[in-house]
Amino acid sequence: MSTFKNLTNESALISQKTIAHYDQHAVSYDEGTKDHDVSQNIDALLRAIKTKPPLHILDFGCGPGRDLQTFTRLGHVAIGLEGSKEAAQIAKTKSGCEILVQDFFNLSLPENTFDGIFANASLFHIPNKLLPKVLSNLWASLKHNGILFSSNPRGNNEEVWYGERFGSYHDLAAWRSFMANAQFTEIEHYYRPSGLPIEQQPWLASVWKK
Repeated sequence: MSTFKNLTNESALISQKTIAHYDQHAVSYDEGTKDHDVSQNIDALLRAIKTKPPLHILDFGCGPGRDLQTFTRLGHVAIGLEGSKEAAQIAKTKSGCEILVQDFFNLSLPENTFDGIFANASLFHIPNKLLPKVLSNLWASLKHNGILFSSNPRGNNEEVWYGERFGSYHDLAAWRSFMANAQFTEIEHYYRPSGLPIEQQPWLASVWKK
């Protein structure tokens, strides 16, 4: 019981502090990231989905809605999920999409609904102890043969605080293990930004099928 209580308290602290950071910096985060080019990642997700469009896409950790706007422009039905109420409001205003305001650690998602899930720079905020539960929730929300894309800052499997944000930094082997245990099958992986030496590619991107 004490172990569960400690985990619950730790998870609540991680969630509260990280979400509070994004609430406080939602406007500046929007300004600082709105021109980031993640077309390689969006293409990787859409290329792997074999369903006839328009596709139903969940942008997991949508932030202020940059990528929701892209999916919508491409003719797909995009829904955002965001822990920060401030970022979610910006996303809703800018994209016009439905935004689910949910704590990553306590998801309530419809089953067998999405053709694809776009988790760009979001899943690394989940501690290792809770990641299997979250991945199970995402797996259940995908349709048969649905696709999950993830991009996370890579590391040596350390869990640390970076200012007010919590991060879990996986290497490829560890990430593959988590995903395989969640019943996902790997389609591809790559490091970003492209065209640079590996030591200058801090992001691990990967594509997975249900």
